[in-house]
Amino acid sequence: PSCWYPCFPTDLVTPVKSFLNILDNLSIRCPVKECDEEVSHGKYGQHLSGHKEMKEGELYSYINKGGRPRQHLLSLTRRAQKHRLRELKRQVKAFAEKEEGGDIKAVCMTLFLLALRAKNEHKQADELEAIMQGRGSGLHPAVCLAIRINTFLSCSQYHKMYRTVKAVTGRQIFQPLHALRTAEKALLPGYHPFEWKPPLKNVSTNTEVGIIDGLSGLP
Repeated sequence: PSCWYPCFPTDLVTPVKSFLNILDNLSIRCPVKECDEEVSHGKYGQHLSGHKEMKEGELYSYINKGGRPRQHLLSLTRRAQKHRLRELKRQVKAFAEKEEGGDIKAVCMTLFLLALRAKNEHKQADELEAIMQGRGSGLHPAVCLAIRINTFLSCSQYHKMYRTVKAVTGRQIFQPLHALRTAEKALLPGYHPFEWKPPLKNVSTNTEVGIIDGLSGLP
């Protein structure tokens, strides 16, 4: 019941739990054609959402007639997004556990992929599919290192090119400089662990010795 008395949401208080329990246990007959099932008030919303024919049920479902306008999902905070998508998250989790071995991430990313394809966003879909398959959308560090060496780019010149491409395209096509230096380091002599066979007298067994002369100790 409503008295239409003007008030703010802060003036309202939550009803006592005993009243809510009584309210939720009230029986309601479903208004959808060829259903006529009696459900409790607390489970009515969930029951109604299961029907494909919602036109006749809209009169009985909750409608927000005032207050703040409904904000776009992407403009909400993470907490508010979780709250709004709580029921969808529960349904996706139930489906993933039943059909996909509990892999919720794969289900969500595939849904996003299908949504991109449906809107003809095939370029973004291809990039997402590459990431899902572990291929990534950028070049391998060794390829970027070869590009830098073959084009005679210094580290600072490469870093400038990397930042420019990333700013213009919005994608990290090239690898950052530290990834190239790691790849370069792996190619240097002395990087890989080694041991003398047979072990030499008065020579440290430590393998972290940096670059060594492969001919040292030979006659």
